[in-house]
Amino acid sequence: MTSPETGGAGLRTETGVFVCFEGGDGGGKSTQSALLVDRLRREGYVAVPTFEPGDTAVGRELRRIVLDPATGSLASRTEALLYVADKAEHVESLVLPALRRGEVVVTDRYVDSTLAYQGAGRTLGDAVAGLEQLARWATRDLRPHLTVVLDVQPAAGLGRFEGRDRIEAESLDFHLRVREEFLRLAAADPEHYLVVDATRTREDIAAEVWTRVLPALDRARVAGGTP
Repeated sequence: MTSPETGGAGLRTETGVFVCFEGGDGGGKSTQSALLVDRLRREGYVAVPTFEPGDTAVGRELRRIVLDPATGSLASRTEALLYVADKAEHVESLVLPALRRGEVVVTDRYVDSTLAYQGAGRTLGDAVAGLEQLARWATRDLRPHLTVVLDVQPAAGLGRFEGRDRIEAESLDFHLRVREEFLRLAAADPEHYLVVDATRTREDIAAEVWTRVLPALDRARVAGGTP
């Protein structure tokens, strides 16, 4: 990794800025990711929008397997390993190169989603620690400078979908466990997390996110931007 800095657990690059949107389904991650990228570009930054799983050639096939209802049941560890493989390819081929160029990478989902969905959601129990170790190894222990958790009650978030993919179709209890894990992860590292009520207006959320992103832009060596 180019010029890493240790910021708590894990590594955060000194070049570029890495922002992640996390949270349960229906919380507006795609919307807020797009709004942030648009704001960054208007301010002159080089912003790279991306997502997991599936924003690489290998990832697209992995995404089809894990999200297509036609896949049916998968062993919990098999599912987790497929998600981890997507992350390894994503970081190696897209995220790290952009950060090394000093760009701002904005991702819709990252490691926390695997810990929440495949760890807590699938109730892997003692295996969760092993899953996190594997996911950190696969991503070179690269951490976002800021993770925004868009918090929404699962019943409300899932109600925004007419059709559901293989993960969205899981039980309400599953999604409640997922939400609790996201909030637990955020509470453990408030310096690098922002939890936002996803029922607020998208404009209010975007404004709060921008306020938290600005210090990271000021600290890092970033391509473009207002002098």
